[in-house]
Amino acid sequence: MRTIIFRTIAPYLSALMVLFSIFVLLRGHNEPGGGFIGGLIAASALAIFGVACGVASVRRAIVFHPMGIAGFGLFIGALAGIVSFFKGQPFMTSQWWYLKVFGVEIPLSTPLIFDIGVYLVVVGAIGSIALALEERESD
Repeated sequence: MRTIIFRTIAPYLSALMVLFSIFVLLRGHNEPGGGFIGGLIAASALAIFGVACGVASVRRAIVFHPMGIAGFGLFIGALAGIVSFFKGQPFMTSQWWYLKVFGVEIPLSTPLIFDIGVYLVVVGAIGSIALALEERESD
């Protein structure tokens, strides 16, 4: 299914899906969404782009190897839990920081950092599987 219409629309659709996945990621704990669902949406975008433009194009677009992205996400997720040890609290206890940027208070938290780690693990793992399947099919 590599029609000219699909190849033309796929990069824009993939970019829109990645943007939406970041929106879903940032909704996280306040509303339905979070790292896992956002990661699945982003991995679907990679799969669509791979089907339309080929695996080599996807590998050039994401720069890093997908399993490297997953490993970094796992590191970020574990790092989010370790922060609580420095405050003398149990592992994975939520910590909150409030930053003021241009007079606007922005809350940052360890659950958000953990969700970003989960997002990267899902994008890396599912993206790696999708790219491997697409490479195998094109051979």
